[in-house]
Formats: sequence, C-alpha cells, structure tokens
Amino acid sequence: MAKLQDILYKVHLTQVHGSTAVEVKDIQIDSRHVSAGSVFVAIRGAASDGHRFIYNAVEAGAVAIVCEEMPEVMSDGVTYLQTSNTHESVAYMAHQFYGEPSLKMKLVGVTGTNGKTTIATLLFKLFTQLGYTCGLVSTVQNQIGDKIIPATHTTPDAVSLNALLKQMYDEGCTHVFMECSSHAIHQHRITGLQFTGALFSNITHDHLDYHKTFDEYIRVKKSFFDHLPATAFAVSNADDKRGEVMLQNTHAKKYFYSLKTLAAFKGKILENALTGLVMLVNDQEVHFRLIGEFNAYNLLAVYGAAMCLGEDKEKVLVKLSMLTGAEGRFDYIISGGLIIGIVDYAHTPDALENVLTTIRKLRKGHEQIITVVGCGGDRDKTKRPMMAQSACDLSDKVIFTSDNPRTEDASQILRDMEEGLSSAAKRKYISIVDRREAIKTAVSFANEDDIVLVAGKGHEKYQDIGGVKHPFDDKQVLKEMFELLNK
Repeated sequence: MAKLQDILYKVHLTQVHGSTAVEVKDIQIDSRHVSAGSVFVAIRGAASDGHRFIYNAVEAGAVAIVCEEMPEVMSDGVTYLQTSNTHESVAYMAHQFYGEPSLKMKLVGVTGTNGKTTIATLLFKLFTQLGYTCGLVSTVQNQIGDKIIPATHTTPDAVSLNALLKQMYDEGCTHVFMECSSHAIHQHRITGLQFTGALFSNITHDHLDYHKTFDEYIRVKKSFFDHLPATAFAVSNADDKRGEVMLQNTHAKKYFYSLKTLAAFKGKILENALTGLVMLVNDQEVHFRLIGEFNAYNLLAVYGAAMCLGEDKEKVLVKLSMLTGAEGRFDYIISGGLIIGIVDYAHTPDALENVLTTIRKLRKGHEQIITVVGCGGDRDKTKRPMMAQSACDLSDKVIFTSDNPRTEDASQILRDMEEGLSSAAKRKYISIVDRREAIKTAVSFANEDDIVLVAGKGHEKYQDIGGVKHPFDDKQVLKEMFELLNK
C-alpha cells in the first residue's frame, strides 16, 4: 500500500479532482485487473484506448483514475488526475510505488537493432560467473538468478517492469541487464529508471511499421542516451556510422568499442571458424566459443561494460572465453550425415546479411548454403524484398516460407518478398508456405558438409497464424528432419 500523493513524484498534473491522500494498493493499466483500492491509469494503445474503460475501473473499485482527458461524469469518492502523457506518468508512478528498485541495483540497458539479446544474455552469464546474483530482462526470457520467467515483450510495460525489478532486488540481485527496445523507449516503459550504464550495438532498417521513418527510429534510440545521468557510463560501437551520434548529447561518460579504429575497447579478429573466434582484446589474445564478426562486436560491448563496472580484466576475459550465446542466435547442430544446421533469429535485412556473410567466411570449400527464410506479418513490409534479395545474393539455394504471418495472408507475404528480385535471384529460390515442409525440403537439398540456415524465429517456440500461437520450434523441427534423413 502507498499514499497516492507519495507516488506522484515527477508526474506533471494539469488538473486534480479529489484527494491525493488516499491509499492505493496497486497500479493497473488494464481495467479487467482493477479491484478495490487500485489506481487505474488510462493508456492510449495501438489496439484500444484505456479512457473507454474508466467507468468499468470505477465500478471495479478504483480509488483513483489517471487520464489525459477527464470524463464528463465523475464519481464521488474517486480521485481524478489529469496529465498530458499517461505513458510517462505511469512509469514514474510505478517506480515510486515499487520503492525505486533501479536505484538499489546496477542497472545496465542495451539498445540497438541487432545484438541486444546476445549482449544482455552474455552480461548476465558473465556477472553470474563472477559471483553476483543477477537479473535479466530480454526477448528470450526474464531471469532472476537461476529462476526463469517467460518473456512476452522485449521490455515489459512500466508497471510489470518495476514489479519485476523489485522482485529482483528482493531476491538479492545486485546487477540487472536489460534489453531496451525502441518501442519501450518511445512508450516510456523505461522512463524513471536510473541506469548505471547503457550500451549501443548498431542501427539498421527495422520497425518502420511503428516509427514510420528511419530518422525517427534513430531519434528514439538516441533519446535513451540523452536521458542518462552524468554518473552513468555509455558504451557505443565506433564502427557503426551512427555510433558517435548516439552519444553526442549524453551526460554519461562516453566509451567506444571497435574492430576497425582506435577505441577504449579495441578488438582484432585473428581467427574465425566453426570452432569459435580467436581475438586480440586490448592486446590480450583470447579464444571465444562464439562465432562470427557480429559476435566479436557483441563480446567487445560486454567486455567494455564489465570494465566500466569495475571488474578485473583477466577474470572477465577468462569467464567470457567459456560462455555460449543466447538461444536461437547462431545456434548450430550437426546431423549424423554431417550436414550443418544453423538456427538464427535474423529477422532484419542487416541481421540476415551478417549471418550469411559469417557462414560464407566459415566455409572451407564449396559447401552449399541453403537458406530458409520468411518475414513476419503485420510488420514493416519494406524490408521483405530486401531480405529476399540478401538471402538469394548470399546463398546457393533459398526457400521462402511463412514466419509469423499473424493476421496477414502468408502467401501474400511471400509475394511481397518475391517482388523486385533480380533475374539471378529468381533462379535460386522456391516458395513453400508451410514452414515445416520448407525446412524438410531444405534438408533434402543438402549434401554432406552443406549448411542449412533456418532464419527469422530463433528462440521462439510458436508460429503466430491468424492471431493463434501454434507450437513450432525451428531447432526441434531441424533436428527431426536430420533424424529422418539418417534413418
């Protein structure tokens, strides 16, 4: 329980009707979860507007309503608070209600288009190995020490996130590593949190269905660093052309990592093979279990953050050398027939290009690369032909298939991918809507030593068709097809 007036710190109110001295037992943004003593915050979302449910919340026992538009009829005994932005207000309220948990732990946020999950997961694993109790907030899963909590969004809503951070603190966490998506930044889900540090991986074409323009997407990512305090550190990728732009207005202490130029955290790839990476990290030679240039960048970001958090260089590099990445990120298996299967979450043109470029560099001779790829429905349509062209340019054979079609027609998504393909690309692909059948066909095309890449869904254990999530695991299906082949 808390007094309403005590959780309104930093909330800009334009109008108050009723007493702010009332006790509130919880904060709700879904009227269906309101009960006696709740404060209901009316949020305008993409699917619905919480203002339509203010009456329902009052009927369910809400003692206070926070809204952008005051209702025409106000109930006696209920406090109504008007604010210009309820997304921002609920974030500040939740942070206060749950006792400002981010101030009590070292909270590190990771943003960028690709690499967020791997960087956050590696930091979690590294600091756990260094002896700390850690929390993880990621696309794949949320974790408190050894306890796994399934993730529904890259970054939870502000109320759920602060509740989770409080739980992490209560269970002894000293460090929390969190992915910060552009949606979460824009929707104020992380507003009010005190970050010890922040990392930038890279920025490429993604989420334009939401942000509309690439400039707006960049602006939102950059705003995360703009709001960091002077006590924080900011670590950015000097080799990304927007790596410096991200930090140009930050108050935080600036650091850069790089494979190509001078930087505080400098790396050089000595060897890149299916057995892992051999790198110089600030003149120290290290063998890592992770594969590919993109993971070299991820490792440098993690190393940089660990140095900023005051850890010992030797210990950090020893522990990092033993770690594996996040599930569904360059996750590979080898069949009995010696076909290599790789499952990766690559769902942007740049991520797909990175994975395929890495595979091409790892080839010893003339092994075929056979790629299975689709594009998600109800998402940025402009990247569909770009992903299709990249797949064809960098593979020997390509099968276009359904990803998560959601409410779109899967066949139409494939037609969008096919649109504008070059003449050379058109000779390389076939389309098979059924994803299981597509993976089966790819495996049937493969000979010994060939590489089958299944891209787009990575760690996901479902396929969203028509708004219904059907069980589907790319890695499991690939294993099944390998087993069939070997019978």
